[in-house]
Amino acid sequence: MAVRQALGRGLQLGRALLLRFAAKPGPVSGLGKPGPAAAWGRGERPGRVAGPRVQPGPLGLPLPDRYRFFRQSVAGLAARIQRQFLVRARGGAGPYGRAVFLAFGLGLGLIEEKQAEGRITVPSFSSQAIFTQKNKLVSDPLDTRCWHGFRLEDYLIGQSIGKGCSAAVYEATMPTLPQHLKKTTCVSLLRNGPDVLPKGTDGEQAPGTLAFPFAIKMMWNISAGSSSEAILSTMSQELVPASRVALDGEYGGVTYRRSRGGPKQLAPHPNIIRIFRAFTSSVPLLPGALAEYPDVLPSRFHPEGLGHSRTLFLVMKNYPCTLRQYLQEHTPSPRLATMMTLQLLEGVDHLVQQGIAHRDLKSDNILVELDSDNCPWLVISDFGCCLADERIGLQLPFTSWYVDLGGNGSLMAPEVSTARPGPRTVVDFSKADTWAVGAIAYEIFGLANPFYGQGRAHLESRSYQEAQLPEMPKLVPPDARQLVRSLLQREASKRPSARVAANVLHLSLWGEHLLALKNLKLDKMVGWLLQQSAATLLAGRLMERSCVETKLQMLFLANLECEALCQAALLLRSWRAAP
Repeated sequence: MAVRQALGRGLQLGRALLLRFAAKPGPVSGLGKPGPAAAWGRGERPGRVAGPRVQPGPLGLPLPDRYRFFRQSVAGLAARIQRQFLVRARGGAGPYGRAVFLAFGLGLGLIEEKQAEGRITVPSFSSQAIFTQKNKLVSDPLDTRCWHGFRLEDYLIGQSIGKGCSAAVYEATMPTLPQHLKKTTCVSLLRNGPDVLPKGTDGEQAPGTLAFPFAIKMMWNISAGSSSEAILSTMSQELVPASRVALDGEYGGVTYRRSRGGPKQLAPHPNIIRIFRAFTSSVPLLPGALAEYPDVLPSRFHPEGLGHSRTLFLVMKNYPCTLRQYLQEHTPSPRLATMMTLQLLEGVDHLVQQGIAHRDLKSDNILVELDSDNCPWLVISDFGCCLADERIGLQLPFTSWYVDLGGNGSLMAPEVSTARPGPRTVVDFSKADTWAVGAIAYEIFGLANPFYGQGRAHLESRSYQEAQLPEMPKLVPPDARQLVRSLLQREASKRPSARVAANVLHLSLWGEHLLALKNLKLDKMVGWLLQQSAATLLAGRLMERSCVETKLQMLFLANLECEALCQAALLLRSWRAAP
């Protein structure tokens, strides 16, 4: 459906709304109960709670049932408009009332277009479903090759991208990729062995080789044994962000998925890495292995090597750089740095909603991709230290020192770093990653991370006081400065949740006129949300690729919680009112 058709459909729906709400003064029929205060005030996300189906009332023209969310969430707004304009105009909605409903209808028309494009067939449609569905559409470059990519022999391995404490990462490609994934045309494959492409003499890619859209992470297997089942079980945390088909070609994958008490499977999110393929294979001798990690190689490659002959391989998208590397070469503007921090909060909020804690957030574990305007899009990766247990959620019993509390000790939240084991000790990780985002924000805004390094300026999460936190430059937006300090409060109960913190930055970036109102009422907020919805859908429709700002607005609209949004607005107002 073209934009012109969407506009026409929007006007038609707006007229239907106008006639419906102007049919008779008094309570609006067919809107259902509870209203917005009851439905959102409990912190429930619209469209996610099953309930009795709302039946339209007999008055006015009926609206399609897929607009159930609007009948509920706009009940207060519609009632107020009805009272104001029907009373003032004595039975007529008036020009302003008609404009309001026509604008609302435009939003519905655009939403209906997105529903048709996405083929959403949920029984109770909501506006959030559009943005939630769009955010979940993480493209899998191997989706057209569903039975390929489950063996190491399917790939051509390039040069090393990097290595960490538990794995090495290499660039990779497949000999017959779809054309849109190739950056150059393959003239010939210059091979060094069955699956390795060499560098050219100048250290760059050899002429005629393929681009490398994938990154293959080879885990170092020292203690997991050599059976597929043992490897998948021991390294199961790495598989948390794996797609549903990632293990389809792996022997033992079915056993792994059906095992009870295993780690959760993370739903896709634009700010979370996605693993396309996961399989076990024999360890090969890859470029630089003998020089960079000889001790973890099998003994057949290095006599003193401690590694087993088989290990886990993870295939994911190849990103240009890490956040640390990006910040070494670029200095983001204050607004861009704010949006980068917001992306991390969106990713962490998604993890919390899924009952998962990353526990190893740092700039080395955050990948960066640049859009057409060179704006960075951040992706959280490396889940090897995550807490993703179905049985305990984010509440980890800390009964002894043998319990793993996570990876990065420098960016470990105070409630974690100060915990002492005991028979009834439970460590709450619900806001631990949020605290780490506050520390990383210093790096994003151009400062040294206060929890790294040595000397007097170095802080430790176990003992620092909030007054010791370095002041941020005046160029940093005041709202962002206040938020970072709030995220780094020692007491987790005083720290905002990731959702509230993300809403603070959303409102600071795009809701200034809403915050400027003297009396922030629900109808004003709902009207602003409807305006944001229509504008975001229109921007996404008119642009081939959504820019970073549009993507962030879609994430915001997909995760609306009235209570969290109100908390964010109150926080901002209190900070701005303080002397």
